[in-house]
Amino acid sequence: MNKLFDKIKNNVRLSLEDGMKLYDSNDLAALGQMADYVREKKNRNYTYFIVNRHVNYTNICVNRCKFCAFSCDPDDKNAYLMPIKDIIVKAGLAKKEGASEIHIVGGLHPDVPFDYYLEMMRELKATVPGMHIQAFTAVEIAHFAKISGLSVEKTLAGLAKAGLDSLPGGGAEIFDAQVRQSICEKKISGDEWLRIHETAHKMGMHSNATMLYGHKETPEQRVEHLLKLRALQDETNGFMAFIPLPFHPANTQMSETARTTGMDDLKTMAVSRIMLDNFPHIKSFWIMLGIKLAQVALHFGADDLDGTVEEEKITHSAGATTPESLTKDEIIALIKSAYRTPVERDTLYNKLKIY
Repeated sequence: MNKLFDKIKNNVRLSLEDGMKLYDSNDLAALGQMADYVREKKNRNYTYFIVNRHVNYTNICVNRCKFCAFSCDPDDKNAYLMPIKDIIVKAGLAKKEGASEIHIVGGLHPDVPFDYYLEMMRELKATVPGMHIQAFTAVEIAHFAKISGLSVEKTLAGLAKAGLDSLPGGGAEIFDAQVRQSICEKKISGDEWLRIHETAHKMGMHSNATMLYGHKETPEQRVEHLLKLRALQDETNGFMAFIPLPFHPANTQMSETARTTGMDDLKTMAVSRIMLDNFPHIKSFWIMLGIKLAQVALHFGADDLDGTVEEEKITHSAGATTPESLTKDEIIALIKSAYRTPVERDTLYNKLKIY
């Protein structure tokens, strides 16, 4: 581990083999020390958060991925599709509560035309013009391109003109083709996910990236996933943050899968921070990690606690026991008690207030 730490201190890029050595190590303290060194070098003692609002506009989805407890068929009794006016109301309330971002993702509805999504963006921009719209995963973008008959680039251009500001990082799961075939066979490939983000970046749009871990993938496939993200970031520099997401198996078709351990979660956080040397930020997403572990992760490479969120449905469908929102004061208290300096940010990591 000392040799790897020397590489990090000397700005020597770590390889796949190095990443596997990190994952093979049981010295969690040493991993945390290395990840914390990288975090401190990039972001000093700052831990970022955002006041935001999540909207999951539909749970109807043609993909029906095995790991997803949120999606359902159109005739399911729990199926829903939000009218645009309801989304506008939620955005307006969030704006009054000080939110700077609305985060919108949903299922791939088979019967909703592309105009619905364009109108959603236009109405949001007209109603809450100062709010940043981060919406639609690469999987949704590919679906919109398919139903509209447009290229990905023209689909993104149309959404951007209507008001879309940036892309979230969802839908990446694990890039490995065999694993993807096993857990989400109808979903776009890992290469397609990367191409859509590459296209968005080259159009001047920023995005985030994720990795869903703790299901059928191996540690090596996790590291390979990180290296593909790192390679694209070398080319475009369009990613703002990486968010490792532990799999929640309850109520899914993979419910027999054991939950990730705290050891695995902290190790994955640390390895992500160490390997993704060109990513400015690593998020500790408290919704999926749990509040206490997300706070500990601030000492394992994470420099962002995400946001107030408000009404998250996807992870809670899979049995998450965390609240659906935290107040700004609660997030500030969590960060301060972890001996970090809270920084309220906007989506693009402009500092709004340092506490």
